[in-house]
Amino acid sequence: MRRGRPGALPRGTAERTLTSVGTGDAVDGTAGPGEPDGAGETVRDRGEVSRLWHVTLSVSGAEAPLGEVRRALEQLAHDHPFLLTSRYANDHAEIRYWEEARDLHDAAAVALRLWGEHRSTARLPPWEIVGLEVIDRETYHQRIAEGYGPLPATPVGVHPF
Repeated sequence: MRRGRPGALPRGTAERTLTSVGTGDAVDGTAGPGEPDGAGETVRDRGEVSRLWHVTLSVSGAEAPLGEVRRALEQLAHDHPFLLTSRYANDHAEIRYWEEARDLHDAAAVALRLWGEHRSTARLPPWEIVGLEVIDRETYHQRIAEGYGPLPATPVGVHPF
């Protein structure tokens, strides 16, 4: 299954391409395609600008064996290598990661599809999404600097609550 990112295109249009974040070492001081500009945004080949969004997805449901939950989240992290960290218990989990998208709507749409699209391949529990937070990179760093919000994901990986 191919994961389209960033930003959704209308049906019937050309397939989107992945854009990597480059080093930002533009010779003339401007960001080129696929390179971040000074605001942490990435300039796309078609002139679109992508931004980084910090996503926290919360899911919960009927109890499941902890070993199965851990294995499923580890498989999800393998299938979706952008995941920073997952915390879990036998009846809920929280997944945090960075998403590159054109705007908040696109980042949220991708996040809301994540659990369902990977439910069968990662053998995730049949839990429902009960929470979603999507904030831009600037807001994330401002919250951290002020001592609020989710702390940086350390250590990265899958951990129990």
